[in-house]
Amino acid sequence: MQRRSFLLTGAAAMTLLSGPAGASKPRSKVVDEAGGDSPTASDGESIHAAQTHLITAATRLLFVSGQIPVDAQGEAPRDFSAQCALAWANIETQLRAADMDLRHLAKLTVFLARARDRKREHEIRHRLLAGRADPAVSVVVTGIYDEAWRIEIEAIALV
Repeated sequence: MQRRSFLLTGAAAMTLLSGPAGASKPRSKVVDEAGGDSPTASDGESIHAAQTHLITAATRLLFVSGQIPVDAQGEAPRDFSAQCALAWANIETQLRAADMDLRHLAKLTVFLARARDRKREHEIRHRLLAGRADPAVSVVVTGIYDEAWRIEIEAIALV
């Protein structure tokens, strides 16, 4: 199965709600009216993820298209952990190009080619984001554009 809207582009940015100079700083707040517990997977593993984000007066919103585990030479490592690290490095490159970093992430969609990679992806993501960001996260197990790729990550960030 292939995703219909695969994009192999950098990042698209847009300005929303740009207020006058000196306007208050944008804020992102985790909101969880349902009691604050993260959902639990069927295998009993807790899924640490924010359920919602309330965004007030965002001035810059960055949409990062699917970042894949491919280096500058177009090569993808075979090892899943190495692929995951490379996809995250590509996310960070796109964020830096917009004067942002991992702290600015509000939403992630992680596409995995194999369900068995779920736990390792969660460990790597949690380690990278610990103390930096608590974005809303969706993990989708699906076919990815190139069968050599086992992960693809889309992101939305805001300043």
